[in-house]
Amino acid sequence: MSNQKHEQACVDDQTRPDSGGRHRWRVVDIVVAAVLGVACGLIFFGWNSLGYAWYSAMDALTPGLGGLAAGVWFLGGPLGGLIIRKPGAALFVELVAGFVSMALGNQWGWETMYSALAQGLGAELVFAIFAYRRFGAIVAILAGLLAGVGAWVNEFILGNWSKSAGYNTLYLICTALSGAVLAGLLAWLLMKALARAGALDRFAAGRESRWLV
Repeated sequence: MSNQKHEQACVDDQTRPDSGGRHRWRVVDIVVAAVLGVACGLIFFGWNSLGYAWYSAMDALTPGLGGLAAGVWFLGGPLGGLIIRKPGAALFVELVAGFVSMALGNQWGWETMYSALAQGLGAELVFAIFAYRRFGAIVAILAGLLAGVGAWVNEFILGNWSKSAGYNTLYLICTALSGAVLAGLLAWLLMKALARAGALDRFAAGRESRWLV
């Protein structure tokens, strides 16, 4: 089969009307989503120290700037959505990652799961808006941005409502920007790197990397 035919097959796979199977989870989807969740959870666990130190330093400089450090904690949702490309994947990966981070021991305990839920739903919403058919850099960045907005909403409900409007406005902007770059764009770059390495050959992301060049 020619490269042109492979390219068309990849595009058709992502754009044709759903016949009932395109959105159905396979066993490999579940396994890889779980692995991604655990991997992101380990990243979160490491970021709980490094990232929180950055967060605290920025907040000490100007209250609200700490949001610039938050994006790494949103990585699971965009990465899961970009690779698995099925309804619920972004939320599932972010929840698994949050659980792993909590289970390993962090300073937030069960509140970690509230954050994971809000962040995962934010990312999931973007993929749903694009009907799980578009997975480019712009969609990834939007998924990271909305994950950041979800995190902001969660923290506002849990206590930030009592802080000033100036703080909450700056924190929203910084958290959303951090999510767009450190979760969305980074997830897209990671997906591309994994695909080029051949780790995603069972997924549309891997086929696109091989033929859409």
